Amino acid sequence: MRRRKPSPQTMLVLRALLARPSDWRYGYDLTKDIGLRSGTLYPVLMRLADQGLLASEWRSSDRPGAPTRHAYRLTPAGIVFAQDCIDAAAAEPSAPGIIRI
Repeated sequence: MRRRKPSPQTMLVLRALLARPSDWRYGYDLTKDIGLRSGTLYPVLMRLADQGLLASEWRSSDRPGAPTRHAYRLTPAGIVFAQDCIDAAAAEPSAPGIIRI
Protein backbone atom coordinates (compact mmCIF):
# COMPACT_ATOMS: atom_id res chain seq x y z
CA MET A 1 0.00 0.00 0.00
CA ARG A 2 1.41 3.38 -0.99
CA ARG A 3 1.01 6.10 1.62
CA ARG A 4 1.07 9.85 1.22
CA LYS A 5 3.79 11.89 2.82
CA PRO A 6 2.67 12.52 6.44
CA SER A 7 1.47 15.98 7.36
CA PRO A 8 3.56 18.13 9.73
CA GLN A 9 1.01 17.38 12.45
CA THR A 10 1.33 13.64 11.87
CA MET A 11 5.11 13.96 12.00
CA LEU A 12 4.84 15.66 15.41
CA VAL A 13 2.73 12.77 16.69
CA LEU A 14 5.06 10.15 15.22
CA ARG A 15 8.13 11.81 16.74
CA ALA A 16 6.50 12.04 20.17
CA LEU A 17 5.40 8.41 20.12
CA LEU A 18 8.72 7.17 18.73
CA ALA A 19 10.60 8.89 21.56
CA ARG A 20 9.08 6.30 23.93
CA PRO A 21 7.67 3.59 21.65
CA SER A 22 6.79 1.04 24.33
CA ASP A 23 4.96 3.55 26.56
CA TRP A 24 1.20 4.02 26.39
CA ARG A 25 0.45 7.72 25.85
CA TYR A 26 -2.78 9.56 26.52
CA GLY A 27 -4.10 12.13 24.07
CA TYR A 28 -4.13 14.87 26.69
CA ASP A 29 -0.46 14.24 27.49
CA LEU A 30 0.39 14.37 23.79
CA THR A 31 -1.41 17.71 23.41
CA LYS A 32 0.76 19.12 26.19
CA ASP A 33 3.96 17.65 24.74
CA ILE A 34 3.56 18.65 21.11
CA GLY A 35 1.15 21.57 21.26
CA LEU A 36 -1.55 20.23 18.95
CA ARG A 37 -5.14 20.91 19.85
CA SER A 38 -7.43 17.95 20.39
CA GLY A 39 -9.36 18.71 17.18
CA THR A 40 -6.14 18.14 15.24
CA LEU A 41 -4.55 15.42 17.39
CA TYR A 42 -7.40 12.93 17.65
CA PRO A 43 -8.08 12.66 13.91
CA VAL A 44 -4.35 11.96 13.40
CA LEU A 45 -4.43 9.29 16.12
CA MET A 46 -7.55 7.70 14.63
CA ARG A 47 -6.03 7.62 11.12
CA LEU A 48 -2.83 6.03 12.40
CA ALA A 49 -4.82 3.45 14.38
CA ASP A 50 -7.03 2.68 11.36
CA GLN A 51 -3.86 2.02 9.32
CA GLY A 52 -2.57 -0.41 11.95
CA LEU A 53 0.27 1.88 12.97
CA LEU A 54 -1.05 2.54 16.48
CA ALA A 55 -2.46 0.26 19.13
CA SER A 56 -5.12 1.82 21.31
CA GLU A 57 -6.90 0.72 24.43
CA TRP A 58 -9.07 2.06 27.21
CA ARG A 59 -7.14 2.31 30.46
CA SER A 60 -8.46 2.85 33.96
CA SER A 61 -7.37 5.94 35.82
CA ASP A 62 -5.17 5.76 38.90
CA ARG A 63 -7.47 8.28 40.58
CA PRO A 64 -10.67 6.95 42.17
CA GLY A 65 -13.77 8.15 40.34
CA ALA A 66 -11.86 9.42 37.30
CA PRO A 67 -13.06 8.11 33.93
CA THR A 68 -11.15 5.62 31.81
CA ARG A 69 -8.92 7.15 29.16
CA HIS A 70 -7.87 6.11 25.69
CA ALA A 71 -4.16 5.33 25.42
CA TYR A 72 -2.02 4.90 22.32
CA ARG A 73 1.35 3.48 21.35
CA LEU A 74 3.07 2.54 18.12
CA THR A 75 2.70 -0.99 16.80
CA PRO A 76 5.84 -2.71 15.45
CA ALA A 77 4.75 -1.60 11.95
CA GLY A 78 4.17 1.89 13.33
CA ILE A 79 7.69 2.06 14.74
CA VAL A 80 9.13 1.15 11.33
CA PHE A 81 6.81 3.62 9.58
CA ALA A 82 7.66 6.45 12.02
CA GLN A 83 11.39 5.90 11.68
CA ASP A 84 11.12 5.71 7.88
CA CYS A 85 9.17 8.99 7.81
CA ILE A 86 11.69 10.72 10.06
CA ASP A 87 14.60 9.39 8.01
CA ALA A 88 12.94 10.55 4.78
CA ALA A 89 12.28 14.01 6.23
CA ALA A 90 15.90 14.26 7.35
CA ALA A 91 17.09 13.35 3.85
CA GLU A 92 15.05 16.12 2.20
CA PRO A 93 17.19 19.10 1.21
CA SER A 94 14.48 21.45 2.47
CA ALA A 95 14.63 20.03 5.99
CA PRO A 96 17.81 21.41 7.57
CA GLY A 97 18.40 20.72 11.22
CA ILE A 98 16.25 17.58 11.45
CA ILE A 99 17.64 15.34 14.15
CA ARG A 100 17.28 11.58 13.79
CA ILE A 101 15.72 9.93 16.81
